[in-house]
Amino acid sequence: MAASPVDRTRFEQAVLPQLDAAYNLARWLTRNTHDAEDVVQEACARALSYFGAFRGGDAKAWFLTIVRHACYDWLKRNRPAEIAPGDGSEAIDDAVDAAGATPEQAALRHEAGAALAEAISALPAGYREVLILRELEDLSYKEIARVTEIPIGTVMSRLARARSLLQRSPALHAIRDRSAGNAR
Repeated sequence: MAASPVDRTRFEQAVLPQLDAAYNLARWLTRNTHDAEDVVQEACARALSYFGAFRGGDAKAWFLTIVRHACYDWLKRNRPAEIAPGDGSEAIDDAVDAAGATPEQAALRHEAGAALAEAISALPAGYREVLILRELEDLSYKEIARVTEIPIGTVMSRLARARSLLQRSPALHAIRDRSAGNAR
C-alpha cells in the first residue's frame, strides 16, 4: 500500500533530518560504509511501512531504533560472530599493539582520529552503539534507552564500560605515548 501524500510529507519531515545520524550509527555498527548504506536504506523502507504507527514525539529516537534493529538483523545474516556475548575486553586486549612499532611506523599508521576509530571499532556492538549514540549523536541516556530498548542503568553501565575499554586500548596508548614524547 502506497503512503498518502500527507503521510509521505510527514515521513520526509520526520525521517530525512535523521539520515546523517542513522548512517553514522549504521556505519559504526557494521564497520563498513557500503553495508551502512544498505542498512539505512532497509531502515528507511521499514520506517516508511511502519510510519502509520508513529504518533509523533522524538522522531530521531524512533528512527534510530529502526536503524538499530536493521543493523542487528543485517549482522545476524552476514556476520553472526560479531554479536556474540561477552564484555568485550578480549577484543581490546587482542588488538594489535601499536606501541611495539617504531615511531616512524606509528606516525604513519596512527593519527589520533584513526586510532580512536580503530579503538571504537574494536568495542563490542552493544558498547559501541551506546557510545556512538551518546558521544557522537548527543542523545540523552533516556533517548538511548528508548533506542536500544534497555534500562537507563544498563545504558550508563555500558557507556562506562565502553569508556573504560577505550582507556585501555593499545592504539590509544600508543598515541598518548607518542604525544607525551613530542611534548618534551
